[in-house]
Amino acid sequence: MTAKRKVETLRTLFGTRVRQLRVGARYTQEDLAERASISVDFLSLIERGRNSPSFETIESIALALNVPVVELFTFGRGDQ
Repeated sequence: MTAKRKVETLRTLFGTRVRQLRVGARYTQEDLAERASISVDFLSLIERGRNSPSFETIESIALALNVPVVELFTFGRGDQ
């Protein structure tokens, strides 16, 4: 039996990037959720790649992190 390789989807890459930026900004999930006007549960699902945010939520997260929207989609070379 072959080992399953973890497949990085856009959703998981996006979630990982949001988490990286949040931690870099020294925000807790609660802090970012409040600033972006979303629930902590929803933010957690986004960060784990289990849920996809709307365009409006993406904009809210970017504003809350004080970064351009494109920064949320800037992944490391090995992640693409």
